[in-house]
Amino acid sequence: MTNASADSIDAPNDERQHTEHGLERKQQLLDAAAELFADRGYAATRIADICTAAGVAKGLFYWYFPTKGALFAELVRTMRLRLRRAQGAVLDPDADAVTRIANGAEASVRFMADHAAYFALLDVERTDPDVADVLDEGAGVYLDDVRRLVEEGQRAGHIADAPSSLVAVGVLGTVSSFSNSYRNGRLGDDVTVDDLAAFVRRWVASALS
Repeated sequence: MTNASADSIDAPNDERQHTEHGLERKQQLLDAAAELFADRGYAATRIADICTAAGVAKGLFYWYFPTKGALFAELVRTMRLRLRRAQGAVLDPDADAVTRIANGAEASVRFMADHAAYFALLDVERTDPDVADVLDEGAGVYLDDVRRLVEEGQRAGHIADAPSSLVAVGVLGTVSSFSNSYRNGRLGDDVTVDDLAAFVRRWVASALS
């Protein structure tokens, strides 16, 4: 076997290892930032703080993110993708639209409870003009997802005729309001995540039917 052949075999493994290592480093920065943002707030968290918490050099931060705002945007988009995957995992494509929306609402409540610190952070930072655009972008994605299902249900005669955007806002508002109340302890100690998720599922299904 020639050296050229050996290089051609080894190179993909080396490249994959570098890529995996890079993704791990990037995730370290995102995880550290998420904790610091939740603890201190976005504005009070410095890039140097994030690097120290992640255990990486400051220069590496700028390899992945040009600014703190870019990191925050990546964090929001990553969590949005994870939430949509959690919703997608419970959506039976053969089920009717009401069932899919209700199941998605239940999955959303569970996800938001599992990542309470992150969503509490969003509650606080929504008024910060530096991050408002990326948060609005996320809200638009969720609204479009639900609106399309509402319109499908209306065409099938399973959901009452009403502006689909208003119905979608009602679904999202229900999930957000109940999840916020749970995070802030307003539902009492006796209400578990399972209780809340099941209740929201029934509430949404009843409202749509």
